[in-house]
Amino acid sequence: MGRLAGKSALVTGGTGGIGLATAQRFLAEGARVAVTGASQNGLDEARRALGPEALVIQSDAGDAAGQKLVAEAVRKSFGKLDILFVNAGVGDFRPLDQFDEAGFDRSFAINLKGPYFLIQALLPILGNPASIVLNTSINAHIGMPNSTIYAATKAALLSLAKTLSGELIGRGVRVNAVSPGPIATALHGKIGMDAEAVKGLIAQIPVGRRGYPEEIAEAVVFLASDAGAFTVGSEFVIDGGMSTL
Repeated sequence: MGRLAGKSALVTGGTGGIGLATAQRFLAEGARVAVTGASQNGLDEARRALGPEALVIQSDAGDAAGQKLVAEAVRKSFGKLDILFVNAGVGDFRPLDQFDEAGFDRSFAINLKGPYFLIQALLPILGNPASIVLNTSINAHIGMPNSTIYAATKAALLSLAKTLSGELIGRGVRVNAVSPGPIATALHGKIGMDAEAVKGLIAQIPVGRRGYPEEIAEAVVFLASDAGAFTVGSEFVIDGGMSTL
């Protein structure tokens, strides 16, 4: 029997990368799974990868009001929710003098405001016990150039793992965070990193490679499962040693 047998799970941004890998692990561990995504191509790919039993929901992660629709879709399909992996996010890396208000607002909406109001909307259907895992970043800890806004949003999300833990543990809801380092997903290409830039990035990682989405997924499964029942308000840094330098 899988570690998540009988549980229901929601993965935001579950149509690719870490989110999709985690949704696949959840299914393999016996959970019923719902994922959200924004693009039609991503949603179609998730349906192919996860199969017909998965619930695939189109949602703009930065639309606070729209999170109520996500919660209602989950309620209709699952009745209650045992696991939430807040993974949807955006990485906008620019020098300070090139950032504008629109980009600032978009990053905070997707990486912080949407997740906050999604958790609020899901409160009535969260089980007791339940587990929330927030996908933050080692950028919350290191002074990487051009990451000012991204790092600020992830630091704020990491703070929620602490404060919501104190607020929700009385309801049986554990909140924890994973903070990945550089992971081999499509993100680096999307932000304009070529092969040489990726090589330079890898040179900063003591283990000598980027992480794999499946490695993050495995940590999330632990936090979501009964094996993590005594883990509350914690952060799992999974970065190949990068933040120790």
